[in-house]
Amino acid sequence: MSMPISGPNQATNATTASAPKNKGGLEGIVAATTAISKVEGNTGRLIYRGYNIHDLARTTIFEEVVHLLWFGHLPSQQELTNLQQRFAAERTIPENVMVALRALPTSTEPMDALRTAVSAWGAVAIKGQPTVDQAIALTARFPLFLAAFNRLRHGQEPLESKPELGHAANYLYLLTGEVPSEEHVQGLNAYLVLLADHGMNASTFTARIVASTESDIASSIVAAIGALKGPLHGGAPSKVQDMLHEIGTPENADSWIRDAITTGKKLMGFGHRVYKTTDPRAEELREMARVADPQGFVFTRRVEELAISILEELKPGRRLYTNVEYYSAALMASVGLSGDLFTPTFAVSRVGGWTAHVLEQAGNNRLIRPEAEYTGSTDLAFKPLNER
Repeated sequence: MSMPISGPNQATNATTASAPKNKGGLEGIVAATTAISKVEGNTGRLIYRGYNIHDLARTTIFEEVVHLLWFGHLPSQQELTNLQQRFAAERTIPENVMVALRALPTSTEPMDALRTAVSAWGAVAIKGQPTVDQAIALTARFPLFLAAFNRLRHGQEPLESKPELGHAANYLYLLTGEVPSEEHVQGLNAYLVLLADHGMNASTFTARIVASTESDIASSIVAAIGALKGPLHGGAPSKVQDMLHEIGTPENADSWIRDAITTGKKLMGFGHRVYKTTDPRAEELREMARVADPQGFVFTRRVEELAISILEELKPGRRLYTNVEYYSAALMASVGLSGDLFTPTFAVSRVGGWTAHVLEQAGNNRLIRPEAEYTGSTDLAFKPLNER
Protein backbone atom coordinates (compact mmCIF):
# COMPACT_ATOMS: atom_id res chain seq x y z
CA MET A 1 0.00 0.00 0.00
CA SER A 2 1.33 3.42 -0.92
CA MET A 3 0.54 6.53 1.08
CA PRO A 4 0.50 9.84 -0.82
CA ILE A 5 2.45 12.86 0.34
CA SER A 6 0.59 16.07 1.02
CA GLY A 7 1.82 19.61 1.49
CA PRO A 8 4.23 21.72 -0.56
CA ASN A 9 7.49 20.17 -1.68
CA GLN A 10 9.74 22.97 -2.84
CA ALA A 11 13.54 22.74 -2.77
CA THR A 12 15.82 25.09 -4.64
CA ASN A 13 19.45 26.10 -4.90
CA ALA A 14 20.64 29.46 -3.66
CA THR A 15 23.46 30.15 -6.09
CA THR A 16 22.41 33.53 -7.41
CA ALA A 17 24.81 36.40 -7.81
CA SER A 18 22.99 38.30 -5.04
CA ALA A 19 23.54 35.57 -2.44
CA PRO A 20 25.27 36.83 0.72
CA LYS A 21 29.00 36.37 1.02
CA ASN A 22 30.03 33.14 2.69
CA LYS A 23 31.08 33.69 6.32
CA GLY A 24 32.22 30.08 6.73
CA GLY A 25 29.96 27.12 7.43
CA LEU A 26 27.40 28.57 4.96
CA GLU A 27 26.17 30.90 7.71
CA GLY A 28 23.37 33.10 6.40
CA ILE A 29 23.07 31.18 3.13
CA VAL A 30 19.56 30.00 2.21
CA ALA A 31 20.02 26.57 0.64
CA ALA A 32 16.41 25.39 0.30
CA THR A 33 12.78 26.20 0.98
CA THR A 34 10.83 23.92 3.27
CA ALA A 35 7.37 23.60 4.79
CA ILE A 36 8.51 21.07 7.39
CA SER A 37 9.98 23.07 10.28
CA LYS A 38 11.06 26.58 11.19
CA VAL A 39 13.70 27.61 13.71
CA GLU A 40 13.35 31.15 15.06
CA GLY A 41 16.70 31.74 16.71
CA ASN A 42 16.20 35.18 18.21
CA THR A 43 12.88 34.39 19.87
CA GLY A 44 13.63 30.76 20.74
CA ARG A 45 10.76 29.16 18.82
CA LEU A 46 10.62 25.87 16.94
CA ILE A 47 7.67 25.17 14.63
CA TYR A 48 6.73 21.85 13.01
CA ARG A 49 4.39 22.52 10.07
CA GLY A 50 2.75 25.43 11.90
CA TYR A 51 2.65 23.91 15.40
CA ASN A 52 4.69 25.20 18.32
CA ILE A 53 7.05 22.55 19.70
CA HIS A 54 5.87 23.19 23.27
CA ASP A 55 2.32 22.13 22.40
CA LEU A 56 3.52 19.04 20.52
CA ALA A 57 5.96 17.91 23.22
CA ARG A 58 3.27 18.06 25.91
CA THR A 59 0.37 16.51 24.04
CA THR A 60 1.49 14.17 21.23
CA ILE A 61 3.39 10.94 20.73
CA PHE A 62 6.15 10.34 18.21
CA GLU A 63 3.90 8.56 15.71
CA GLU A 64 1.62 11.62 15.55
CA VAL A 65 4.56 13.90 14.90
CA VAL A 66 6.09 11.85 12.10
CA HIS A 67 2.66 11.70 10.47
CA LEU A 68 2.62 15.50 10.67
CA LEU A 69 6.10 15.74 9.13
CA TRP A 70 5.38 13.27 6.31
CA PHE A 71 1.79 14.16 5.43
CA GLY A 72 1.51 17.79 6.48
CA HIS A 73 -1.24 17.39 9.08
CA LEU A 74 -1.78 15.82 12.48
CA PRO A 75 -3.51 12.45 12.17
CA SER A 76 -7.07 11.60 13.02
CA GLN A 77 -7.50 8.64 15.38
CA GLN A 78 -7.97 6.32 12.40
CA GLU A 79 -4.90 7.71 10.62
CA LEU A 80 -2.84 7.29 13.78
CA THR A 81 -4.05 3.71 14.25
CA ASN A 82 -3.20 2.92 10.63
CA LEU A 83 0.31 4.34 11.01
CA GLN A 84 0.90 2.44 14.25
CA GLN A 85 -0.16 -0.75 12.53
CA ARG A 86 2.25 0.00 9.68
CA PHE A 87 5.06 0.52 12.19
CA ALA A 88 4.27 -2.78 13.92
CA ALA A 89 4.24 -4.63 10.59
CA GLU A 90 7.69 -3.26 9.70
CA ARG A 91 9.35 -4.38 12.93
CA THR A 92 11.54 -7.06 11.38
CA ILE A 93 15.28 -7.38 10.83
CA PRO A 94 16.32 -9.19 7.63
CA GLU A 95 18.87 -11.95 7.94
CA ASN A 96 21.57 -10.02 6.07
CA VAL A 97 21.33 -7.22 8.66
CA MET A 98 21.57 -9.67 11.56
CA VAL A 99 24.64 -11.24 9.96
CA ALA A 100 26.23 -7.78 9.69
CA LEU A 101 25.40 -6.88 13.29
CA ARG A 102 26.70 -10.19 14.64
CA ALA A 103 29.95 -9.68 12.74
CA LEU A 104 30.70 -6.36 14.43
CA PRO A 105 33.15 -6.34 17.35
CA THR A 106 31.52 -5.72 20.71
CA SER A 107 33.66 -2.58 20.99
CA THR A 108 31.87 -1.01 18.01
CA GLU A 109 30.21 2.31 18.75
CA PRO A 110 26.39 1.95 18.56
CA MET A 111 26.24 4.88 16.10
CA ASP A 112 28.55 2.96 13.76
CA ALA A 113 26.45 -0.17 14.19
CA LEU A 114 23.32 1.80 13.29
CA ARG A 115 24.98 3.20 10.16
CA THR A 116 26.06 -0.31 9.16
CA ALA A 117 22.62 -1.81 9.73
CA VAL A 118 20.82 0.89 7.73
CA SER A 119 23.25 0.44 4.86
CA ALA A 120 22.86 -3.35 4.89
CA TRP A 121 19.07 -3.06 5.06
CA GLY A 122 18.95 -0.52 2.26
CA ALA A 123 21.08 -2.72 0.01
CA VAL A 124 18.33 -5.35 -0.15
CA ALA A 125 15.15 -3.45 0.70
CA ILE A 126 15.32 -0.13 -1.15
CA LYS A 127 14.78 0.37 -4.86
CA GLY A 128 13.83 3.45 -6.85
CA GLN A 129 12.90 6.95 -5.80
CA PRO A 130 12.08 7.81 -2.16
CA THR A 131 8.53 7.04 -1.02
CA VAL A 132 6.66 7.51 2.22
CA ASP A 133 6.40 3.71 2.50
CA GLN A 134 10.19 3.59 2.60
CA ALA A 135 10.23 6.36 5.20
CA ILE A 136 7.89 4.34 7.41
CA ALA A 137 9.96 1.18 6.96
CA LEU A 138 13.18 2.98 7.88
CA THR A 139 11.80 4.85 10.87
CA ALA A 140 10.15 1.73 12.29
CA ARG A 141 13.43 -0.22 12.14
CA PHE A 142 15.87 2.23 13.74
CA PRO A 143 15.03 1.09 17.31
CA LEU A 144 15.26 -2.56 16.25
CA PHE A 145 18.73 -2.15 14.76
CA LEU A 146 20.05 -0.34 17.83
CA ALA A 147 18.48 -2.63 20.40
CA ALA A 148 19.63 -5.76 18.55
CA PHE A 149 23.24 -4.59 18.49
CA ASN A 150 23.10 -3.41 22.09
CA ARG A 151 21.98 -6.84 23.27
CA LEU A 152 24.48 -8.66 21.06
CA ARG A 153 27.41 -6.66 22.43
CA HIS A 154 26.32 -7.63 25.95
CA GLY A 155 26.10 -11.32 25.09
CA GLN A 156 22.30 -11.39 24.82
CA GLU A 157 20.06 -12.40 21.94
CA PRO A 158 17.84 -9.76 20.29
CA LEU A 159 14.18 -9.77 21.27
CA GLU A 160 11.02 -9.86 19.19
CA SER A 161 8.97 -6.67 19.18
CA LYS A 162 5.65 -6.44 20.99
CA PRO A 163 3.07 -5.21 18.46
CA GLU A 164 0.86 -3.77 21.18
CA LEU A 165 3.60 -1.34 22.28
CA GLY A 166 4.08 2.08 20.77
CA HIS A 167 7.32 3.22 19.15
CA ALA A 168 9.00 4.56 22.30
CA ALA A 169 7.79 1.76 24.58
CA ASN A 170 8.85 -0.95 22.14
CA TYR A 171 12.35 0.55 21.89
CA LEU A 172 12.80 0.47 25.66
CA TYR A 173 11.41 -3.08 25.80
CA LEU A 174 13.82 -4.30 23.10
CA LEU A 175 16.73 -2.83 25.05
CA THR A 176 15.84 -4.22 28.46
CA GLY A 177 13.46 -7.14 27.96
CA GLU A 178 11.00 -5.50 30.36
CA VAL A 179 7.86 -3.57 29.52
CA PRO A 180 8.79 -0.01 30.55
CA SER A 181 6.98 2.14 33.07
CA GLU A 182 4.56 4.75 31.79
CA GLU A 183 6.83 7.47 33.20
CA HIS A 184 9.76 6.25 31.11
CA VAL A 185 7.61 5.93 28.00
CA GLN A 186 6.29 9.47 28.41
CA GLY A 187 9.79 10.84 28.89
CA LEU A 188 11.21 9.10 25.84
CA ASN A 189 8.16 9.98 23.73
CA ALA A 190 8.58 13.66 24.55
CA TYR A 191 12.27 13.46 23.71
CA LEU A 192 11.53 11.83 20.34
CA VAL A 193 8.96 14.53 19.55
CA LEU A 194 11.36 17.34 20.46
CA LEU A 195 14.25 16.04 18.35
CA ALA A 196 12.31 14.88 15.27
CA ASP A 197 13.26 17.86 13.12
CA HIS A 198 15.16 21.12 13.35
CA GLY A 199 15.35 23.05 10.12
CA MET A 200 18.41 22.91 7.87
CA ASN A 201 20.85 21.42 10.36
CA ALA A 202 24.02 19.64 9.22
CA SER A 203 22.61 16.10 9.03
CA THR A 204 19.37 17.18 7.36
CA PHE A 205 21.29 19.23 4.80
CA THR A 206 23.48 16.20 4.18
CA ALA A 207 20.42 14.02 3.58
CA ARG A 208 18.97 16.57 1.16
CA ILE A 209 22.24 16.86 -0.75
CA VAL A 210 22.33 13.10 -1.31
CA ALA A 211 18.64 13.05 -2.23
CA SER A 212 19.22 15.85 -4.75
CA THR A 213 21.50 13.53 -6.74
CA GLU A 214 18.49 11.19 -7.13
CA SER A 215 20.15 8.58 -4.96
CA ASP A 216 17.97 6.32 -2.80
CA ILE A 217 16.53 7.13 0.61
CA ALA A 218 18.78 4.67 2.46
CA SER A 219 21.90 6.34 1.08
CA SER A 220 20.56 9.73 2.18
CA ILE A 221 19.91 8.45 5.71
CA VAL A 222 23.28 6.69 6.00
CA ALA A 223 24.95 9.99 5.10
CA ALA A 224 22.82 11.83 7.65
CA ILE A 225 23.84 9.36 10.38
CA GLY A 226 27.48 10.10 9.58
CA ALA A 227 26.85 13.82 10.01
CA LEU A 228 24.88 13.43 13.24
CA LYS A 229 27.69 11.38 14.76
CA GLY A 230 30.00 14.40 14.97
CA PRO A 231 30.33 16.09 18.39
CA LEU A 232 29.61 19.52 16.89
CA HIS A 233 26.18 18.27 15.82
CA GLY A 234 24.51 15.36 17.62
CA GLY A 235 27.42 13.58 19.25
CA ALA A 236 27.53 15.72 22.39
CA PRO A 237 24.84 14.50 24.86
CA SER A 238 27.07 11.85 26.41
CA LYS A 239 29.83 14.47 26.66
CA VAL A 240 27.48 16.61 28.77
CA GLN A 241 27.24 13.67 31.16
CA ASP A 242 31.04 13.36 31.16
CA MET A 243 31.38 17.07 31.93
CA LEU A 244 28.97 16.91 34.85
CA HIS A 245 30.81 13.91 36.27
CA GLU A 246 34.08 15.80 35.94
CA ILE A 247 32.68 18.85 37.76
CA GLY A 248 31.54 16.50 40.49
CA THR A 249 29.97 18.78 43.10
CA PRO A 250 28.16 22.13 43.22
CA GLU A 251 31.06 23.60 45.19
CA ASN A 252 33.47 22.77 42.37
CA ALA A 253 31.28 24.13 39.59
CA ASP A 254 32.26 27.81 39.60
CA SER A 255 36.03 27.24 39.47
CA TRP A 256 35.70 24.38 36.95
CA ILE A 257 33.57 26.44 34.57
CA ARG A 258 35.83 29.49 34.81
CA ASP A 259 38.92 27.41 34.18
CA ALA A 260 37.28 25.67 31.21
CA ILE A 261 36.28 28.96 29.59
CA THR A 262 39.61 30.72 30.15
CA THR A 263 41.60 27.76 28.80
CA GLY A 264 39.41 27.41 25.69
CA LYS A 265 37.69 24.21 26.75
CA LYS A 266 34.20 23.80 25.29
CA LEU A 267 31.28 23.75 27.69
CA MET A 268 29.15 20.89 26.43
CA GLY A 269 25.45 21.69 26.18
CA PHE A 270 25.85 25.46 25.88
CA GLY A 271 25.65 27.69 22.82
CA HIS A 272 23.87 27.11 19.53
CA ARG A 273 24.54 28.21 15.97
CA VAL A 274 20.98 29.53 15.55
CA TYR A 275 19.43 30.15 18.96
CA LYS A 276 20.40 33.43 20.64
CA THR A 277 18.31 32.58 23.67
CA THR A 278 17.48 29.32 25.44
CA ASP A 279 16.74 26.46 23.07
CA PRO A 280 12.97 25.82 23.41
CA ARG A 281 13.63 22.08 23.38
CA ALA A 282 15.93 22.53 26.38
CA GLU A 283 13.10 24.28 28.23
CA GLU A 284 10.86 21.25 27.81
CA LEU A 285 13.61 18.78 28.65
CA ARG A 286 14.53 20.77 31.76
CA GLU A 287 11.07 20.27 33.20
CA MET A 288 11.09 16.57 32.33
CA ALA A 289 14.49 16.14 33.98
CA ARG A 290 13.17 17.91 37.09
CA VAL A 291 10.45 15.26 37.42
CA ALA A 292 12.52 12.26 36.31
CA ASP A 293 15.49 12.82 38.63
CA PRO A 294 14.72 15.44 41.31
CA GLN A 295 17.94 14.87 43.25
CA GLY A 296 20.25 14.96 40.23
CA PHE A 297 18.34 17.91 38.81
CA VAL A 298 19.45 20.22 41.63
CA PHE A 299 23.09 19.81 40.63
CA THR A 300 22.42 19.93 36.89
CA ARG A 301 20.36 23.10 37.22
CA ARG A 302 23.00 24.75 39.42
CA VAL A 303 25.70 24.08 36.84
CA GLU A 304 23.43 25.49 34.12
CA GLU A 305 22.76 28.72 36.03
CA LEU A 306 26.42 29.22 36.85
CA ALA A 307 27.57 28.48 33.32
CA ILE A 308 25.16 30.98 31.74
CA SER A 309 26.17 33.66 34.23
CA ILE A 310 29.91 33.08 33.82
CA LEU A 311 29.64 32.87 30.02
CA GLU A 312 27.97 36.29 29.97
CA GLU A 313 30.63 37.66 32.31
CA LEU A 314 33.63 36.31 30.39
CA LYS A 315 32.13 36.40 26.88
CA PRO A 316 29.78 39.39 27.02
CA GLY A 317 27.35 39.76 24.17
CA ARG A 318 27.87 36.24 22.82
CA ARG A 319 24.41 35.16 24.05
CA LEU A 320 25.40 31.59 24.94
CA TYR A 321 22.56 29.66 26.50
CA THR A 322 21.56 26.06 27.20
CA ASN A 323 20.99 23.93 24.13
CA VAL A 324 19.02 20.71 23.64
CA GLU A 325 21.96 18.46 24.45
CA TYR A 326 22.34 19.64 28.04
CA TYR A 327 19.15 18.14 29.44
CA SER A 328 18.97 15.37 26.85
CA ALA A 329 21.69 13.61 28.79
CA ALA A 330 19.76 13.78 32.06
CA LEU A 331 16.51 12.61 30.52
CA MET A 332 17.99 9.70 28.59
CA ALA A 333 19.94 8.53 31.61
CA SER A 334 16.74 8.66 33.67
CA VAL A 335 14.99 6.20 31.31
CA GLY A 336 17.90 3.78 31.57
CA LEU A 337 19.98 4.46 28.44
CA SER A 338 23.76 4.20 28.59
CA GLY A 339 25.79 7.20 27.42
CA ASP A 340 26.83 5.67 24.10
CA LEU A 341 23.16 5.19 23.20
CA PHE A 342 22.33 8.90 23.56
CA THR A 343 23.30 10.00 20.05
CA PRO A 344 21.87 6.88 18.33
CA THR A 345 18.61 7.55 20.16
CA PHE A 346 18.76 11.09 18.79
CA ALA A 347 18.86 9.38 15.37
CA VAL A 348 15.80 7.25 16.29
CA SER A 349 13.95 10.55 16.54
CA ARG A 350 15.60 12.56 13.75
CA VAL A 351 15.08 9.89 11.09
CA GLY A 352 11.48 11.13 10.98
CA GLY A 353 12.66 14.58 9.97
CA TRP A 354 15.40 13.29 7.67
CA THR A 355 12.96 11.19 5.68
CA ALA A 356 10.45 14.04 5.49
CA HIS A 357 13.15 16.29 4.03
CA VAL A 358 14.25 13.60 1.56
CA LEU A 359 10.65 13.29 0.37
CA GLU A 360 10.32 17.05 0.11
CA GLN A 361 13.58 17.32 -1.83
CA ALA A 362 12.58 14.54 -4.21
CA GLY A 363 9.17 16.11 -4.73
CA ASN A 364 10.60 19.20 -6.43
CA ASN A 365 14.23 18.42 -6.99
CA ARG A 366 17.17 20.35 -8.26
CA LEU A 367 20.73 19.12 -7.76
CA ILE A 368 22.31 20.95 -4.83
CA ARG A 369 25.58 22.22 -6.22
CA PRO A 370 26.96 25.30 -4.42
CA GLU A 371 30.10 27.15 -5.39
CA ALA A 372 33.31 27.56 -3.41
CA GLU A 373 35.48 30.63 -3.08
CA TYR A 374 38.89 29.53 -4.36
CA THR A 375 41.85 30.86 -2.32
CA GLY A 376 44.77 28.99 -3.94
CA SER A 377 47.29 29.91 -6.62
CA THR A 378 46.26 30.27 -10.26
CA ASP A 379 49.40 30.86 -12.31
CA LEU A 380 52.11 28.42 -11.18
CA ALA A 381 54.58 27.37 -13.85
CA PHE A 382 54.35 23.65 -14.57
CA LYS A 383 57.54 21.55 -14.50
CA PRO A 384 57.77 17.95 -15.79
CA LEU A 385 58.47 15.25 -13.21
CA ASN A 386 62.18 14.98 -14.09
CA GLU A 387 62.65 18.71 -13.45
CA ARG A 388 60.99 18.93 -10.02
